[in-house]
Amino acid sequence: MISKKMQQQIKDGTVIRAMFQEGKAMAKEFGAENVYDFSLGNPMTPVPAEFNQAVIDAVKTETSLELHGYMDNAGYPETRQAVAEDLNRRFGTEFEGKHIVMTVGAAGALNVVFKTLLDPGDEVLAFAPYFGEYRGYVANHQGILREVQPDTETFQPDLADFEAKITESTKAVIINNPVNPTGVIYSAETIRKMADILRKKQEAYGKEIYLVSDEPYRELAYDGNEVPFLTKYYDNTFVTYSFSKSLSIPGERIGYIAACPKMADCSQAVSGLSVANRILGFVNAPSLMQKALVASMGAKTDVGYYDRNRQLIYGSLTELGFTCAKPQGAFYLWIKSPDAEEKKFVEAAKKYHLLLVGGTTFSCPGYVRLAYCVSYEMIQRSLPAFEKLAKEYHLA
Repeated sequence: MISKKMQQQIKDGTVIRAMFQEGKAMAKEFGAENVYDFSLGNPMTPVPAEFNQAVIDAVKTETSLELHGYMDNAGYPETRQAVAEDLNRRFGTEFEGKHIVMTVGAAGALNVVFKTLLDPGDEVLAFAPYFGEYRGYVANHQGILREVQPDTETFQPDLADFEAKITESTKAVIINNPVNPTGVIYSAETIRKMADILRKKQEAYGKEIYLVSDEPYRELAYDGNEVPFLTKYYDNTFVTYSFSKSLSIPGERIGYIAACPKMADCSQAVSGLSVANRILGFVNAPSLMQKALVASMGAKTDVGYYDRNRQLIYGSLTELGFTCAKPQGAFYLWIKSPDAEEKKFVEAAKKYHLLLVGGTTFSCPGYVRLAYCVSYEMIQRSLPAFEKLAKEYHLA
């Protein structure tokens, strides 16, 4: 018999993945062209040509041992240096290769950070709504997740609630920017105020409180919006990043952790990250992907593709009477449920072959998330279904 804890996790399941499977079943029954699956944040844009070429070049030119063998748990030195130089060029930071640890995606990066930081019972604050897997990542390392409520007008964090939730047990704060599921970007003003609160609390409690910035959607920002780089605002910061969205390679599982050079005991922290990478079973980030990144660090996905989708879906749904937070980044639309019980709204949408994810999954009931990282044509085909749904709720 498997553990009671895992039995509960299976019971809780992952709603998004379950809905993805439901979408496949509906496609078989009704035809794929008649099912509108907005459940999963799977990147849609082509992998940049320069990254594909870098993979080919690495396979052709590197020896098998160098290309496929073990390396330092933190990653190849040249890859870590390339990441550091790219960050410095773009954000005016002062990273060196020694501050970078290559990881198995952002999920691996977050687990490595929490393994390094948390003692049993330490608390981690997360800003609702948030990516539901954070709960599991914190629990993996015997931490306790506490939620900070949002300002539901702007979906910026409620900073008064944030300040009130920080206690002597608080070890870390996790921030996702741009935000999955709302598409909101936490502004520089918000980050500055957050950092001021953290510094004040550090002084009051005489201990470090770490900021963990989860940034897989950093490159997906619209309308000239900029995503603040957190190490410029707060020293005790870990930035975790994945190339899954910026290069459309989620299955390759490649990312990194950047530890702020001004962090307290930075050298010890990076040593901890390297050991955690090994003992969690990751050992090291995928070697081929590391090699390819060195030659294609500036490659980016086609943000215009997602922006076109954003404008169509946001404009169309608001015209139909739905209340939506206008996405500033990522590729999600956050919609207020017209039914007080969002699960009923999700079920109603299924009648029209629309698959949406309830906000309870993100610890913010009363809303649903729509992932518009789909084809433009699918969004166009889905609009009559949304119109029927709006009429059912007397919105249109």
